[in-house]
Amino acid sequence: MSERSERTTGVAAGKVVTIGGAAGMWGDSYLATPQLLADGRCDYLIYEGLAEITMAVLTKARMKDPDQGYARDIIAIIAANLAEFRSRGIRVITNAGGINPEAAAAVLYAAAARAGVDVSIATVTGDDLMPALDTLRSSKLLEMSRGTAVPDNPVSFNAYLGARPIAAALDAGADIVITGRCADSALVLGPLIHEFDWAVDDFDRLSQGSLAGHLLECGPQSTGGLLTDWQSTTSWATSGYPIAEVTADGAFTVTTPEGTDGLVDRRTVTEQLVYEIGDPTAYLLPDVVCDWTQVRVEETGPNRVRVSGARGLPPTPTLKACAQVPDGSRTQILIFLGGRDAVPKARRVATDLLVRGRKLLSARGFADFRAEHIDIIGAEDTYGPHAARPTAREVMIRVAVHHDDPAALSAFIREFPCMGLSGPPGMGGGGALPKPSPVLRLDSFLVPRDTVTASVLVDGRSIDPRDVPAGLCRAIERPRGADAPETTPNDWEGSEFDGETVEVPLIAIAHGRSGDKGADVNIGIIARDPALEPIIHRQVTAARVAQWLAHFGAARVERYALPGIHGVNFLLRQGLGAGGTLSLRVDPQGKAAAQQLLDMPVHIPAAQFLQLASAELTSNE
Repeated sequence: MSERSERTTGVAAGKVVTIGGAAGMWGDSYLATPQLLADGRCDYLIYEGLAEITMAVLTKARMKDPDQGYARDIIAIIAANLAEFRSRGIRVITNAGGINPEAAAAVLYAAAARAGVDVSIATVTGDDLMPALDTLRSSKLLEMSRGTAVPDNPVSFNAYLGARPIAAALDAGADIVITGRCADSALVLGPLIHEFDWAVDDFDRLSQGSLAGHLLECGPQSTGGLLTDWQSTTSWATSGYPIAEVTADGAFTVTTPEGTDGLVDRRTVTEQLVYEIGDPTAYLLPDVVCDWTQVRVEETGPNRVRVSGARGLPPTPTLKACAQVPDGSRTQILIFLGGRDAVPKARRVATDLLVRGRKLLSARGFADFRAEHIDIIGAEDTYGPHAARPTAREVMIRVAVHHDDPAALSAFIREFPCMGLSGPPGMGGGGALPKPSPVLRLDSFLVPRDTVTASVLVDGRSIDPRDVPAGLCRAIERPRGADAPETTPNDWEGSEFDGETVEVPLIAIAHGRSGDKGADVNIGIIARDPALEPIIHRQVTAARVAQWLAHFGAARVERYALPGIHGVNFLLRQGLGAGGTLSLRVDPQGKAAAQQLLDMPVHIPAAQFLQLASAELTSNE
């Protein structure tokens, strides 16, 4: 601990800073803000609205209109509540500035003038790397997954900024801070640095603050949203949004407003903790490298969970940056089919439609499709060999195709309705024909920090962003936390128990969540009880997961242990093929992968099975 940190921590020992997560994406609920305002506890509200693909969408909008390029609905929500924010002393942090924070600030200044509200607004920029393209190309950077060079024609190219420029803006008196691309968790870490005066080398606290941000950044995902045990939530009609109460040492309690359908318990918090973090010993952020393997999660009351134990390391000399690159067009066709033998009929329709499409493209002088994908929705195609509905009597035929020329896709789209006359009985459709959509490939790079310079304006006045000094940064050794690869996927069978065992699906002893990490699928699995953790470690190996989810086509599977929460995290390398933005799959970001893995069988002692059955009966009474 630095001397400065020790001094300031003593002064602020009893202080609690309360932050509410009012948006977890562009387009999140308008109901979140009045809910958190009615709760009355929040010192800060954060609005997170920038998925990686959103940057390209906003760039296109600005190309058409120089006054656009920000997430308009989030800025509109903030504008509508300016008077109440100011009267309550609530400060607001958002990355809804997208690629035009200045335009977003202008909208809020105008709204404040109309409402007669005096407000100080800061903008944080510097993430746009388009002006540095020539420099980046000459440095011979390689894309993180594919190993390709910096593209010639990106639509956008943005680095992830950290939390210190946000803290500097708050130090200068800003009531509202609008950023462009930054680490999502920085929206929470910035206010905490400002409030507690955490030093740049307070790595454990910075990691704790980043974890608080990670649990708030996706809105209600930590308060019952996406929960494996979805029946435990009352409903989704009035989703509760998350609140973090943070103390000077970085420990915090996650909760949610009363009177909502929000649920906060060990399951909701740990599922969000493992969400898309990759190696939990080295979750790379601009301000700190986070080690969350020893995090402790404790239920301290109804809808109250205390989180502590995060560790941190110095940040790296590079920052993640993402380019959005035009890469052809795609479309998808959906056709209803009902009746006996719906599944085999649907497969024939899809296959013949693609054959017909190729004939059409060839006749008109177009090249073949770049990629194609068939899903028979209702036949459990996403489950691969584990599908259990081969005799479904109603399905949706989904055919997705990718082509360099949108005109070729338009010709294909025009052709498919003829299947309604020449195909099998039971087909239905209706509605407008689909249209080709431009594909934007996501290229990710690690760029040197000296190519990125944050800029902070507070009411038009430039201030020092006080960003992380280069001398503090350290390269990190990789890999850090991965288990040694297993080579015998079935060596666990019958080898760890002396008595009778029972086969159960993994969901009986664990819960989890999944998502994308670039081209990789990230699956976190958490034991329902610490006593069940050894079974997971022994039986849910990287090799068995690779075998069970072989239909994802991953190049390899890595497993990482999280002993603090009695869990493991898996990365299915290239499990999304070329990546979520290029994928033609019906689940392009692997959101359902954890639910598939939770069907995998495991063996447990008969005595434990009886305990689980008894607990299930008790919970259902």
